[in-house]
Amino acid sequence: MKKILTGFSLLLIAAILLHACAPSVVTVKPSPGVIIRPPAPSNAHVWAGGNYVWRGGRYVWVDGYWAKPRGGRHWVEGHWQMKRGGYVWVPGRWR
Repeated sequence: MKKILTGFSLLLIAAILLHACAPSVVTVKPSPGVIIRPPAPSNAHVWAGGNYVWRGGRYVWVDGYWAKPRGGRHWVEGHWQMKRGGYVWVPGRWR
């Protein structure tokens, strides 16, 4: 019985931690404000657009950056995805 309770307790703690780390659904998509793209360092650089990150119970905008893609990869822009009750940010990524 003690092993079952210990296992259940660990499972409950893991579920709570995962829920606390997961981005929340928002009903209003925040605006990134003014996005300033500095000049490219070279013609080989690609702009990796900014992303929202979940911090302190809200989405915060993080500016994009210039990068040299490797191995034929390309940048896929982040976007808002409709979920039940609102929107969730799907981060941009290299693909």
